[in-house]
Amino acid sequence: MTKAQEVAYDLREQIESGHLAGGAALPSESKMMSQYGYSRETIRAGVRLLVEEGLVVTGQGQGKYVREDYPPVVWNWTTLESRSRHATAVEGRTAGDQWASAIAENGNAPRQDITVSIVEPPAHVRECLELPADGLAVARKRVRYIDNRPYALADSYFPQELVTGTPLMEPRDVSAPGGVLASVGLVQAKYRDEISVRMPTRQEAALLALPAATPIAEHTRTGYDADGRPLRCMVTILPGDRHKILYEVSAD
Repeated sequence: MTKAQEVAYDLREQIESGHLAGGAALPSESKMMSQYGYSRETIRAGVRLLVEEGLVVTGQGQGKYVREDYPPVVWNWTTLESRSRHATAVEGRTAGDQWASAIAENGNAPRQDITVSIVEPPAHVRECLELPADGLAVARKRVRYIDNRPYALADSYFPQELVTGTPLMEPRDVSAPGGVLASVGLVQAKYRDEISVRMPTRQEAALLALPAATPIAEHTRTGYDADGRPLRCMVTILPGDRHKILYEVSAD
């Protein structure tokens, strides 16, 4: 074991035992140099190993802090966006769309930064929506916060001709009994889900304030009408340190 690995091992033990709690500052470099009897460069190398593992994050200035865990959000995607849940989403009685309503029901404060634009969608979204190569989509892009902490990114794409002139063009929380799409005659009869796990892009990491070594789940849900026509493709980015996904599957 190198000297840097020895420093990292000891600090890791303190973190895992709770002696250094989440959010706590690491001892100063000078103090660790005195404690371990090693040079500043060795101390920095040991701390850098923990930063690369995601156990330690850099705060304002040059301070280093123990990574603080986020309370996990549990999502039951068996019922997410079900008609029964949509039926109770009445604007003015809930916190906004179904996501915001579910967060508020748990006693937390939801918030979404929303932008709406007409875009050439990413290739995989274009395929899901069965758009031609030059087809355009309306994109509702949301950064979702819980108690002012960024928790997820949720980008919904719709064929432009389907939603022009509807509330989905408005850059704010929108909801309606049965869902906004259903309220304008576009009823989603089934969904197709795809889930991949990967490391975040630089932009995703910045928007979600992700510490190093934090994987994300990318959940793509495409909604279809009764005739199999795609109505919406939603791509949700879920940091692995703050989400749990639950499915209930029939054995029939």
